[in-house]
Amino acid sequence: MESVIILIFVIGYLSITLEHPLKLDKTVPALIMASLMWAFLAVGFSQGWFNVIDSHEHVYSFLSGGEDAKHGFENTLLHHLGKTAEILVFLIGAMTIVEIIDLHRGFEILKSVVRTKSKKRLLWIIGVLAFILSAIIDNLTATIVLITLLRKLISNKNERLWFAGMVVIAANAGGAWSPIGDVTTTMLWIANNVSVMGLIKTLVVPSILCFAVPFGIAMYLPAFKGDIEVEELEEDVEAGRLLSSKTMLFLGLGMIVSVPIFKTLTHLPPYMGMMLALGVVWLVSEYIHPEEDFSKERRHLYSAHKALSRIEISSILFFLGILMAVGALETLVYGTIGGGEVGTLRYLAEVLQAAIPNQDVVVALLGVFSAIIDNVPLVAASIGMYSEPLDSNLWHAIAFAAGTGGSMLIIGSAAGVAAMGMEKIDFIWYLKKISWLAAVGFLVGYIYLVIMFSL
Repeated sequence: MESVIILIFVIGYLSITLEHPLKLDKTVPALIMASLMWAFLAVGFSQGWFNVIDSHEHVYSFLSGGEDAKHGFENTLLHHLGKTAEILVFLIGAMTIVEIIDLHRGFEILKSVVRTKSKKRLLWIIGVLAFILSAIIDNLTATIVLITLLRKLISNKNERLWFAGMVVIAANAGGAWSPIGDVTTTMLWIANNVSVMGLIKTLVVPSILCFAVPFGIAMYLPAFKGDIEVEELEEDVEAGRLLSSKTMLFLGLGMIVSVPIFKTLTHLPPYMGMMLALGVVWLVSEYIHPEEDFSKERRHLYSAHKALSRIEISSILFFLGILMAVGALETLVYGTIGGGEVGTLRYLAEVLQAAIPNQDVVVALLGVFSAIIDNVPLVAASIGMYSEPLDSNLWHAIAFAAGTGGSMLIIGSAAGVAAMGMEKIDFIWYLKKISWLAAVGFLVGYIYLVIMFSL
């Protein structure tokens, strides 16, 4: 029965990885996989075929534990649902705030930052914007905003593809050092594996290297030589703005940034801070006037209800499925380590440690794998595999590797997939033109990180 549960996970994982060839939304296999794994886990446990283990390493056996064991299993399921819900509520809040800003055309203000015809200067301006924005509003949203901006600046699609590819590298690098910059860093933060200041202090320099080195090389490539035709933006910017654009941009970004501060002051989970942030932004959006002649009939165009209808619920459900599936693996007792029974993921960690004694190599491989398969389940599995203390080197290394390693392939990160969808970037084109730059950035940043840890 243990093998059946693991096989369901492997098949589901493969289906998620092969999302594009199968033409199947990855949410579907994620939800089916999670449901079946917990179903087989419940049946097998009630039949006494195997034991389960909770987050406090308490092992339950139905044959010897009876009702207490049954309650233990139910509480373990609720625990994993609760930890998953924390992440989902946080993401829903952040996504809604970003959509409210977008409804009020807050991101139109960014156009005024770009006033150059030089491709080199534009490369660095877009790169710095992607790096900073992704740390605040997450790498996926930053990529979408900046590619939308690029479309208005560069009419030649072949030229634009190069800039879009570099945006993916910068956005993933920027998201890696912020607890709200990437789903994986958010997961590590909510799981209390990293602190805000610990993550920033440790990863900001490696992340800058991961972004700056590829950009420093790219500026000398033929694709970024010469000028582009940039129309005068002043009139376009003014026309695109609303009366509420600047207010909602700075309020929204400010409230998102306040979430880590709220957690530090109150010691409450991050999703509580995000709920407060969403409430404040929503409140202001109810009373603000986006237009000169603002009428009740047009209020729905800028409402939080419209913003909620625009968030990607399929992504939220994907995270629900994948995190609950990983929780099932964490709960299933698979073997014995040091005389005590352990869950499947912990057992896998011990096997990996025995096969590859160097933990730095294991984490580097995690970064490479995150370019091939989704980094969310990889990080979720890592959280279940290791029990290192808060802000240990391992957690910071995992955050960096999983966050930036995905840039090496266009399908390796949410930012890459978004860019691919928006600009129809060919997988092979990205592999030939951009992947080597992303790999150089990843290696330089990771080597710096390893050296820093050894000092």
